[in-house]
Parts: sequence; structure tokens; C-alpha cells
Amino acid sequence: MTGMAAAQTSPAAEPEPGPRLGLRERKKIQTRQAIRRAAYRLFAEHGYDATPVDRIAEAADVSPSTVFRYFPTKEDIVLTDEYDPLVAAAILARPADEPPVEAIRQGLLTAMRQILDTDLDEFRQRMRLVREVPALRGRSAEGMAQSAEPLCRVLAERAGRPAADLEMRVATAAILGAMQETMMYWVDRGQTDDPLALMERGLHVLGRGLVL
Repeated sequence: MTGMAAAQTSPAAEPEPGPRLGLRERKKIQTRQAIRRAAYRLFAEHGYDATPVDRIAEAADVSPSTVFRYFPTKEDIVLTDEYDPLVAAAILARPADEPPVEAIRQGLLTAMRQILDTDLDEFRQRMRLVREVPALRGRSAEGMAQSAEPLCRVLAERAGRPAADLEMRVATAAILGAMQETMMYWVDRGQTDDPLALMERGLHVLGRGLVL
């Protein structure tokens, strides 16, 4: 999810190569991870704007055309992610009789816990970049729109309603907006708070009906 909600993909959410993946797919995953790791390392050392794609390619030991094959723009290196399937699976795994809002809240927290357990340092850096770099902030809105579709389908499936109806779309937009603002609040406070606790607070605002 892009941003978090900016969350479109992070190295933290990369699927680990498994026995069902062929050699070609494993190599794709490894290349994608190498590009991301090189980019994050260079961003930390030199800054986002001062790091051109050709330098990222050199650090990852690939050609610039390979970088663009995996990530059409430099912004995509930060914003592209595989969070959506992880979140959807966590929500669908919740008990069938659980109220939809609570299932979403618990599912998102479960997915977030997995992401943070995998690579908290890169997640911290990613959120800082989204907050500090105007180009990334602008593109994050596109990522939220992309993330809205699968989340809307999951909500609709649990509620037994059409994914395209207005209520489903508004609920999805509100959830993604709450996630995004919570992560930006986390960055603004120096990322010293527990992000999971903040996420729970942010989603609780929606659960209680926006009563402040």
C-alpha cells in the first residue's frame, strides 16, 4: 500500500523465494531486492534528489535499463510494494463473524506487524522519504488509488456487498487516509513512537465513527 498507504512496495514485503518459484522468478526477486537495497543505501548517504538512477544501477551491479524495467521511475523504487496481498490475506483470515471494521483493523495491524518485523529500518527510511520528498508525496496519491481497489474488494467480500458501491469506496478511502496520516504523524514526531500503537489509534478513530 502506498505511503504506507503511499505504500505501493517495500523490500520488507518482498516474497521470499520458495520451492514453488522457478529460477527465473527467484532471479527477478533478487534483482528487485538488490536495486532497492542499493537505492536506499545511496539515498541515506547522498539524499534522494542527489542520487541518479545510473548510480543506483551501478551500485546494484545492473544496467540503468534493468532498473527501469523493474521500476519505471525513480519514485517507484520507493513507492512500489507488495503490501496489498499481505493486507488482504490478513483481513480475510479474520473470523467470519467479526464485524467488518474490526476485521479490517485487526488485519491491518497483523500485516503491519509482519512488515515491521521484517525490516523496520527500511520502513522508517521509506516513510521519511515520502514525507520529505515532494515528488514522492505527489506520486503517493496514485499509489493510494491503486491500493484502494484490492482493499475495497476485500471489504465488499466480508460485507456481502458490491465492491463498486459508494459506501465501500468511501470506507476504503477513509481507511487508507487514516493509515497515511498516521504514518506521517509518526515521521513528524521523529519516529520514536510505536508505529503499531499509533496505527491502532488512527484506525480506532474510524471505528468509533469519527467522534473526537
